[in-house]
Parts: sequence; structure tokens; C-alpha cells
Amino acid sequence: MANPKFQRLIRFLSTSGETHMGELPESHLWTQELAGTEVLIYEGKSPWDEHLRLTDQRAVVKEVLSPFPEVPFIYGVGLNYRKHAEESGDPIPTYPKTFVKYPDAMAGPFEDIYVHHSAKEVDYEGELVVVIGEDVCNLSEQADPMVYVLGYTIGNDVSSRWWQRATGGQSNYAKSFEGFAPLGPVLVSSTVVPNPGALTLRTWVNGEKRQESGIDDLIFDVGAIVRFFSQGRTLRKGSVIMTGTPYGVGTFIKGGPKFLKDGDEVKIEIDQIGHICNKFVFEP
Repeated sequence: MANPKFQRLIRFLSTSGETHMGELPESHLWTQELAGTEVLIYEGKSPWDEHLRLTDQRAVVKEVLSPFPEVPFIYGVGLNYRKHAEESGDPIPTYPKTFVKYPDAMAGPFEDIYVHHSAKEVDYEGELVVVIGEDVCNLSEQADPMVYVLGYTIGNDVSSRWWQRATGGQSNYAKSFEGFAPLGPVLVSSTVVPNPGALTLRTWVNGEKRQESGIDDLIFDVGAIVRFFSQGRTLRKGSVIMTGTPYGVGTFIKGGPKFLKDGDEVKIEIDQIGHICNKFVFEP
């Protein structure tokens, strides 16, 4: 079962040029610029490393990276907030509407996102992201799916709406351009956040608030999502699951749509996890 050995884990490039994992003090969670912060570092290669151990050594942060050196899968759930389903005009789904993002879509929490010219009508989707701590397959109705959750982070499920509509729908392709999955900045353990439904998510584009919703508006909560993805397959340790986005995406803004443009900055924050902020740079 998942047994977090951290509270607020960050992965970062230090001022000495080395990559470390460190424990971010709660007092620094809302620091706008983490560069220059000194943190205790971990021994181990990834958040789910069984040998992960906090040391008494310290390092100074130069750049915050995605919490994960790599991930086996990035899963996603669409139309998973009631108000988002309403704004889209779609019926409430009976089962989770799923897709995958390819691992190369992962980007850092403050990294510039370079958008290929073929990715048209690019939109943001602020999301709570679940991280799996142990392999899990075919969960029974009696089993508790939450014990397999290592922790939570923030993601932006960047999507090309044009490709989502093209040839009947290309969701995997539309959401898997390189850089279309910024993650971070902190991996907060499931012990620190025992009830993700109590959190609130907010998204801004160039300082304009576009999304604000309690995670409790989810149609399928974290436990239901983990149970669903474990059916007939092994949900691998280290997999991340984007749980869906609230109402307020650019596609459905009144008077819109308002798709992202060159130079736009998207900031997403969730209580107890902090924020990510990415500038979008469009290829001519």
C-alpha cells in the first residue's frame, strides 16, 4: 500500500547544478518565487522510491522541476465536474470519460510551453492530479482505493480543441503535444491532504480569473476514478491521473471562445498544494 515518506516534496535543480528532491516547508508553499529557498534533501530517485529517506543535508533551489523524473502513464478524465458538463451542454456521464496523455507531454510547473503550429485552438484546463503509489489491479467494491494514492499535485491539461473535433475526435492527440501536461510544483502526501474534496481550484489567464471551484463538484471522486482505471488492467506505481477540469475553460466563455495566444500566462492554484504558472510561446 502507498506509504508516503514525505509531506511536501519538490524536485529541483540546485544552485550547484545537481537535481535533488527536497522537503518544502509549509511556510514556503505560497512563496511566489522558490528560487533561492534552502531545503532539506532526500536520498532516493523518485517519490515512490522504497529507499526514499530525508537526510540532514541541504541545497538551495535554482529551478523547480516537475515532481517526477518520469511517469509510466498520464491518465485523464473528461467532463468530470458537474458545472463543466452543464456549460458544455453534455449529459452527466454514466462512467468516467477517459483518455491518456503521452509521458512526453509532461512539463515543469514554471516552464515555458512551446506550442507547435499544428496545435490549433489551444485551451487551458486546471486540474487536481492524483499520484499512484503502488500497483493496483481489479479493485473490489469492498477495497479502499484511497490507500493506493501517494499524494496530489497540480496539472494543466492543455488541449487543442481543433484536434478534439477533427475526424470525429482525437482527444489523445489533442492533449499530448510536448509540454501539454505541466505538473507541480509540490507533491503533497495523502496524509497531509486526507480529503481532496475539501480543496478549491482556481485558474487565471494573464491575471484574469477564469476558473474557481471546489473539488467536491467532481462527478467521479478520486476513489471512484482509481477504482475505474484499475478494472482489467494494472494501474502502475508512479502513474498520474488528471481528474478533470471545472467550468470556465476558454472554449465556453460567453462572448468567446477565448483560446490561448502567444505570450499568455496561465496560473493554476489549489489549496495546500501551491500554484503552477506557465507562459505559452506559439511557434509562428
